[in-house]
Amino acid sequence: MIIIMHSEVTDAEISAVTRRLADFGLDHNVSRGIERTVIGAIGDEGRADKEALQALPGVEDVIRVMKPYKIVARSYHKSDTVIDIGGIPLGGRTIQVIAGPCSVETQPQMDAAADAVAAAGCRLMRGGAFKPRTSPYTFQGKGVEGLTLFRQAADRHQLPVVTELMDARMLDTFLEQGVDVIQIGTRNMQNFELLKAVGEVRKPVILKRGMSATISEWLMAAEYIAAGGNHDIIFCERGVRSFETYYRNMLDVTAIPVLKRETHLPVIVDPSHAGGKAWMVPALARAAVAAGADGLLVEMHPTPCEAWCDADQALAPEELNALMAELRGIAGAIGRDL
Repeated sequence: MIIIMHSEVTDAEISAVTRRLADFGLDHNVSRGIERTVIGAIGDEGRADKEALQALPGVEDVIRVMKPYKIVARSYHKSDTVIDIGGIPLGGRTIQVIAGPCSVETQPQMDAAADAVAAAGCRLMRGGAFKPRTSPYTFQGKGVEGLTLFRQAADRHQLPVVTELMDARMLDTFLEQGVDVIQIGTRNMQNFELLKAVGEVRKPVILKRGMSATISEWLMAAEYIAAGGNHDIIFCERGVRSFETYYRNMLDVTAIPVLKRETHLPVIVDPSHAGGKAWMVPALARAAVAAGADGLLVEMHPTPCEAWCDADQALAPEELNALMAELRGIAGAIGRDL
């Protein structure tokens, strides 16, 4: 940690800062320049209260040297983490595509979706049993019944299931129903009690980026999960809110290499919620894979025009097949496989 003092700082003000550092259990080094005096804190800067130091007289700025997120940081784990999901690796050389409908509707619909997901070569399946919707009057999901329908359909092809958890009180039910990957949606990225709850279980977690969240806030949200002991975290970029209304969200492709630099954990992309239109999904998916994403979360419905929610952004089975063929070519070009 570095404390930059004002140009006209007094010896008494410098002494006050060094005493406060000592209170935090830190040593110090004072460097007096021509225009500025800089105090370097020596020791575990995690003990220091940045705001308390910033409030001291004579202090101009306080800069942390270490990252505020530790467990998820690349410096904590130099090599890429590969997460095992029922024997399927997410991270590393192989790119995984997680496909399926926005919401669980009926058993025939889920059976047809599972058939299409497996036929396309996808190894994991997504589907929403609990749906966070903007309007309270729209379809909210089939709840626990939906989890049962989902599990039955996915088991026909041995597909691990990925579904969203909205309430910590439902966590035990998710575990009892055999959910393989818990998804934390964009609206809950900073639901810290929910993050703490999934941090206490040994189950992979997909953490979607909040619609207006900075990368630092996103990483700190992941740290909440990791601090509880669960290090199987997957970041999911799904687009951020912007001034543009032509598409649903602005896909931040830049976030992919930034996260690859900042964290050792896998990074996937949801092109469906970014574009909001099925015709945009292939282009965004191709860009994500080319930029280094470890996987995709893609919406596919057996009959998109009949989908109970987000029909506009769901691919048809034949469109998913075509996309997978394109992605294999891109993956091969960058030394990866699909």
